Formats: sequence, C-alpha cells, structure tokens
Amino acid sequence: MISTKKSIIVCYDISNNKVRTKFSNFLANYGVRLQMSVFELDHSSRLLKVIEEKIKHYFEPQFESGDSIFIFYTDLNKAIRYGSSTHINNGIIFMNLNDD
Repeated sequence: MISTKKSIIVCYDISNNKVRTKFSNFLANYGVRLQMSVFELDHSSRLLKVIEEKIKHYFEPQFESGDSIFIFYTDLNKAIRYGSSTHINNGIIFMNLNDD
C-alpha cells in the first residue's frame, strides 16, 4: 500500500502590507512558501487548530473587504508540480564551490 503524504495548502489575498507580512511570517514558522501568497504545511490536526484560531482571532479582524484566506487539504502523492515547485521536498542541497 502506498502511503499518503497529507498536506495543508494555505492561499491568501490580503491587501494591507503590514497584515500580509505578519501572516506570511506566521505561516513561514510552520511550512514552506510555494508562491508569493501560497504556503504548504504538513498536515496535522493540532497545527490546523493553531492556524485556524490565529486567523479567526488575530488576522480576520484586521481584514479589509476583499481579503481572503483559503485552506486546502491535499495528498501530495497525487499532486503535479511544474517549475521550481518540483524541487520542494526533494532535499536538494546547494553548495558554493567557489574559493571566494
């Protein structure tokens, strides 16, 4: 049986620069940025509760009329990746071999 790698994808559109930066920094503590306003987090019920509570009680009250956050659940074994996202979770190590 193939194991599934469950993941949480958080996408957001927050117009206020200060709030957006704080939200981005918050998510960076728990996952990896896939795109400018998209993060991938390992799936865990405890982590999801932490994120939802912080959004509801801290970030959502600061929203402007068009702001939004979407949380998706996915099985990464079924995900298709293109471009630089193909390197995420592959354990690539970059080494500087220059003598500088």
